[in-house]
Amino acid sequence: MESIEMIKTNYVKEMLAKGMRDDGRGMLDFRKISITTGTMGNAEGSAQVELGNTKVLAGVKLAVEKPMEDTPDQGNMTVAAELLPLAYSKYETGPPTPEAVELSRVVDRGIRAGNCIDLKSLFIDAEHVWSVYVDVYVINYGGNLFDACELAAMSALRSCTVPGYVDGKVVREDRSNKLKIDNIVTSTTFAKIDGKLILDPSRDEEIAAEARLTVATDGTSLRAMQKGLNGSLTVKEIEELVGISFNKHAELKSYIEKRA
Repeated sequence: MESIEMIKTNYVKEMLAKGMRDDGRGMLDFRKISITTGTMGNAEGSAQVELGNTKVLAGVKLAVEKPMEDTPDQGNMTVAAELLPLAYSKYETGPPTPEAVELSRVVDRGIRAGNCIDLKSLFIDAEHVWSVYVDVYVINYGGNLFDACELAAMSALRSCTVPGYVDGKVVREDRSNKLKIDNIVTSTTFAKIDGKLILDPSRDEEIAAEARLTVATDGTSLRAMQKGLNGSLTVKEIEELVGISFNKHAELKSYIEKRA
């Protein structure tokens, strides 16, 4: 007897063989995107993103810490992702899973490689800098967490304020200083299914996929890439997907800028 996942996989492949997707989208179309900022009142910055039925929440907190030895004149940035059990039946409580670690690293790498945060603006003095902690929570998994979380993290950072720091004390009530953002990076994730390349795979499409590629760009430069799953992509396919990512950046960036 076929499993539910196998039935869904076969259906996805049958639809793609006809040049169709089950939600009516084109092969290179995103699902509906919605971004809401300021969703967490106690965070320095926050954003909720809905990408189809995928829902993620990002919050930013700042803390005063010592600078890193190799970067004494700048602040720090860390991204962590949590796959909440309420988001998907296969997610469980406990230590971060490999999927959660990969998600946090991909989002972190895009922002870091894109030089999105002016880390030198977070320098306080020789013993103190601001550290930026970005926490991303998956509320509902409907596919393509990478792009949804990148949008949420960037939107939360764009809405972020730096608390005051007076006489060695953090003044969180002071929200007059915006976090200095120098660049906006977005990611586009593709799946390869039976030789067909599609953008923004849904959950069922991810189950059916044999290869996945996430491309992070700022529209001018390629900032990062992450290959996933066991299938392969040709050099020609990768070049094609990178080009599409550059073209899609302006569309994704417009959603972020609307919520600045």
